[in-house]
Amino acid sequence: MSAKTSNPATDTTALPAGGDLGLIGSGQEGGVLDQARAWWQRVKHGDMGALPAIGGFVVLMILFTVLSQVILGDQYFLTSRNISNLMNQSATLVMLAAALVFVLLLGEIDLSAAVTYGVAMCAFAVLVAVYGVPWVLALAIAFGIGIATGFVIGFFVAKVGIPSFVVTLGLFLGYQGLELTIIGAGGSYGIRIPEIIAIQNSNLPVWAGWVMLAVILVITLGTDMFDRHLRTRAGVPNRTIALLWIKLGAIAVLGGGLVYFFNLDRSQSVNPIQGVPLVVPIALALLWLGTLLLDRTKFGRYMYAIGGNAEAARRSGVKVTVVKWTAFVVCSTLAVVSGLFSASYVASVDAAFGRSDVLSGVAAAVVGGVSLFGGRGRLSQAAIGALVIAVITNGLGLLNLPAGVNYLVTGGVLILAATVDAVSRVRSGGAVRV
Repeated sequence: MSAKTSNPATDTTALPAGGDLGLIGSGQEGGVLDQARAWWQRVKHGDMGALPAIGGFVVLMILFTVLSQVILGDQYFLTSRNISNLMNQSATLVMLAAALVFVLLLGEIDLSAAVTYGVAMCAFAVLVAVYGVPWVLALAIAFGIGIATGFVIGFFVAKVGIPSFVVTLGLFLGYQGLELTIIGAGGSYGIRIPEIIAIQNSNLPVWAGWVMLAVILVITLGTDMFDRHLRTRAGVPNRTIALLWIKLGAIAVLGGGLVYFFNLDRSQSVNPIQGVPLVVPIALALLWLGTLLLDRTKFGRYMYAIGGNAEAARRSGVKVTVVKWTAFVVCSTLAVVSGLFSASYVASVDAAFGRSDVLSGVAAAVVGGVSLFGGRGRLSQAAIGALVIAVITNGLGLLNLPAGVNYLVTGGVLILAATVDAVSRVRSGGAVRV
């Protein structure tokens, strides 16, 4: 008895749900409703992406807005002043979470990322304040420490085969001692470099915020149109262009609202304070470059492949050792950027610099939807997760609740996010590591 074969050109059972011959022949994947149904099917099967984090972010924003009005008798949370502070407060965690995505995608972990930036920034401060090294050179040395740290971690994990948990835990402990050695117990150095301080304490001119939004829209349009051109040239169906206009419209509305919000005067004196915080375009640019690396290069595709199944990737010709090694270097380097944001925000470094953020970066990435099991996640998801945690910290602080409550709530959110990750992985057919 011969097996029945299917011809996609004549057999409609071979078509995807919601598709028809006309859509395939026109080079389109389906209309907006078809795409919406396909997305809903993915969600039902466990591929929720950043949806839980976005929902949590919206709920928390509403909750703290209401609680601020009820408990404090005035609106202190949803103000341009506080939202601007929230952006500055979250910048360090956003970048740290983004750095950790590069190792989490591989199913690895880096417990030393925060203390790596602590050592790097301690060295930076001492070089400038004690030895009079020009701050640009000192900053280059700080980034060199980050690169060297990632190189060492990558060697032991990818080449020697030691679990990343063990290697980075050892560095986490050792680097705390190195911070004490560099600065000394109880020591502290202020950051007085205007260019560094400006990162977290300056704002764009009012007009520059609108220019930034226009640039984002142009880049988004150009990138998507280029992708459509490549897919058409390769004979691959494109999504309906209506989705692109919806995407651009959403960016224009949400981005325009935020720019308008930031451009409101948030000073409490005669000197106006207006404009988008300078750290926002810097962070967005770095996230965009990182996303390009993950989405549009062989290196990025290999990372997802290794995280999904390292042995299968190896047998397919992927140089797993090199990719893992490089990923840890990228992670440690971006961690130093996170430290630079933190040093700019507090304008000082001390012997405990970075310790409090050791697990916060991992928590932010997981809350945003990056899988702990590897192979799934995006930098944008890590950024959203960082904003969720920052909102919790900011909101509870405004309500004058004890710091212990902050840890309890953040821990609960992390456990919930990890549970969603594990359950969604099972529902989507993935195996959970044991």
